Amino acid sequence: MGGHVTGAAGALADELPGWVTLLRAPNPGPMTLDGTNTWVLRAAPGEPAVVVDPGPADEDHLARIVAHGPVGLVLITHGHPDHTEASARLHELLGGAHVLAADPAHTIGGEPLTAPGGHLGGFGVAIHLLPTPGHTADSVCFLVEHEDERVVLTGDTILGRGTTVVAHPDGHLGDYLASLELLSTYRGIPALPGHGPALADCGAAAEFYLAHRRARLDQVRAAVDAGATTAPEVVERVYADVDRSLWWAAEWSVRAQLEYLGVEPRESGAGGAELKQP
Repeated sequence: MGGHVTGAAGALADELPGWVTLLRAPNPGPMTLDGTNTWVLRAAPGEPAVVVDPGPADEDHLARIVAHGPVGLVLITHGHPDHTEASARLHELLGGAHVLAADPAHTIGGEPLTAPGGHLGGFGVAIHLLPTPGHTADSVCFLVEHEDERVVLTGDTILGRGTTVVAHPDGHLGDYLASLELLSTYRGIPALPGHGPALADCGAAAEFYLAHRRARLDQVRAAVDAGATTAPEVVERVYADVDRSLWWAAEWSVRAQLEYLGVEPRESGAGGAELKQP
């Protein structure tokens, strides 16, 4: 689950490395952009592939993934259903290939991904685990190396278009900012996101996201100082540029920003969130 549609966070990648294939799921929408990106990484013809994010439980999409077999491993960037709903069925169709995620609830047949800087090998590519909580608590990215080429698979931490939500209360803005700082160090390396087109420079995209988040924080501070008393009121002032149908998701990010700023939400009798500054 991504965020609202705006421009790209940076220059688009001119082309993908030859060992990377994009299979886009047929689930377009305001939160999924053009659909969930399933990435297939194959070092050489005949080598078992690594699949990242199976996507929704769509049989035609699953058939396309299986057609790119053999598949030796399935990786999950985070547990939202638009990335994981197909996991169990794909595990079955692939004859038991392990599905690995940071969250044990989304891990099938193996151990959860837990060690920062952990390394996965054996499929002709080197895969380095980058824990990047923030969008969700279990979000991870993968730095993948093959010969002299590298890519970063960013899930919903960085999108190919627009910005993502911090899915409060599971996601936390402090964690997210730290994750973006980490990703900003991967300059010049393409970013393969969970939704939208591939970006030419992961580091530049992360810096764009950091600037966007800091600007939003300033806007949230100003809204509270101007008298906004509920989370929906902050959304109305700060996210006026976002389609109203997405304000429910913007409220997740607002609550995460208020928590980060130390502004304590308090539920009012009318069902809103009265904002109380300690």
